[in-house]
Amino acid sequence: MKNEKGFTLIEMMIVMLVISVLLIITIPNVAKHNSNINNKGCDAYVKMVQAQVQAYEMDKNKIPTMEELKTEGYLKTDSKGCPNGNTIEIDSYGTVTAVAKVSNP
Repeated sequence: MKNEKGFTLIEMMIVMLVISVLLIITIPNVAKHNSNINNKGCDAYVKMVQAQVQAYEMDKNKIPTMEELKTEGYLKTDSKGCPNGNTIEIDSYGTVTAVAKVSNP
């Protein structure tokens, strides 16, 4: 008799079953937390833009718009805004807020 070492088909199927169960358990949890992660990313982006508004205001003595921040190099021009799709607005006092996009039906 040969002494062949290796996995049988049954053993491989059991391993695949265990991996599949683990994936079935973890994927919904990751997808559920995606919106929470995007909201936290948006909050961080708002704080970063607020800091750049203050830096611009100290340099130029005026409240900037988002376009001025991008053209003057305070923000990257390829910046897409919040990860959750909200837009960033700067009011006349220099306060930065994230505004949810309104979708048209």
